[in-house]
Amino acid sequence: MMVPMADILNHVANHNANLEFTAECLKMVSIKKINGGEEIFNTYGQLANWQLLHMYGFTQPYPSNTHEALDIEMHLVYDAAMQAVKTEEEKKLLAEKWEFLTELEVIGEEGDFVIGQSGVLTEEELYSTLKVLSMTMEEFEEYKANDGWEEEEEDDDISSLTNSVIPKLKPAWKQLLHNTVRMRLKSYSSGLKEEEATLANVENYRQLSKQEHDSLQVRYAQKMILHRLLQLTV
Repeated sequence: MMVPMADILNHVANHNANLEFTAECLKMVSIKKINGGEEIFNTYGQLANWQLLHMYGFTQPYPSNTHEALDIEMHLVYDAAMQAVKTEEEKKLLAEKWEFLTELEVIGEEGDFVIGQSGVLTEEELYSTLKVLSMTMEEFEEYKANDGWEEEEEDDDISSLTNSVIPKLKPAWKQLLHNTVRMRLKSYSSGLKEEEATLANVENYRQLSKQEHDSLQVRYAQKMILHRLLQLTV
């Protein structure tokens, strides 16, 4: 639906106005002081660059998009855990854990974990996945016998999985998350340093097509989030 006047306003994450709906009219209302001659910015929603590009055809330069985020396919955590398996018994146990998480609908075959600039956005799902996949056989058997329920622990507040909390996770959880992030980074055809070199070379950056420019902004923001996760999980 087109909204005359409101549709002419551009979007930024740090916007200074909101579109408000009433029974009688639509109003564009300022949410902070706007000086004379300053551009009025609307918000199209809390959207990452890849979503802005897909839906509206533009991106915001890093780090101006505070809603930046990326997906990590759930099965990558399983694949990362499988890399540490040494025996057939451990392989079988890992498969049982994954199947149980699926039955509890914590994970799905085509699901994703979402990571934002401030931490994990799908925190409950990733917290439970890291916890279960890192359990010993005895811990898992007890957990399964209780249908995934257990008494609250003193450190249950760490399930928020923010950037300040992730370094406090148990070593095994951090290692699993670290290995998962490394696998996710391998899905890109270029590294972070290559993107930084392109952004630092003003002349080369200007010569990029709009498509190349937007693609670079999407990749760079996602890689910055992933590399921050690597640092938080060492």
